[in-house]
Amino acid sequence: MPLVEVRRNRSTRSWSRREQLGRVAWWVAWPLFGFSPRVFWGWRRWLLRRFGAKVGTEAHVYPSVRISIPWNITLGTQCAVGDRAILYALGPIVIGNRATVSQGAHLCAGTHDLTQPHRPLVKPPITIGDDAWVATEAFVGPGITVGAGAVAGARAVVVKDVEGGWIVAGNPARPIRKVGS
Repeated sequence: MPLVEVRRNRSTRSWSRREQLGRVAWWVAWPLFGFSPRVFWGWRRWLLRRFGAKVGTEAHVYPSVRISIPWNITLGTQCAVGDRAILYALGPIVIGNRATVSQGAHLCAGTHDLTQPHRPLVKPPITIGDDAWVATEAFVGPGITVGAGAVAGARAVVVKDVEGGWIVAGNPARPIRKVGS
């Protein structure tokens, strides 16, 4: 028996028919999002809401952001998601009030259960707390919480929860110091 049961993994249905149709509809509608002028913040908020995202007032989502499944996204009031960020929202992604996800950052709310030989898809949530900052090109893995006011430094690889108020950096990300100290 092979180590990985590829055929069984590929034959497993990870998405309902409704989710599949929604993903196709988002793919068709995406040019309305992605080619909108940068300053059309309200338009992109409106479009995300039409696809089931929960979007707070004054949230700024740049047009080059890649969002896989908008109905799994919650964006807090005055949060910002920068150019070329990836919100791989197979599971829920919550970005808190006034939080920032900088350009090129990658939030990955999907992985595979490596304890099973057929490696089924799992969709653990990601939470970015209020006033937190995920800096340029940082990666936040599945099931991670970046606490309120915390900072994940540029190109950090965050695979463990970050306590509120801490700065982490590196690969894997390690605590550097408290914010403001």
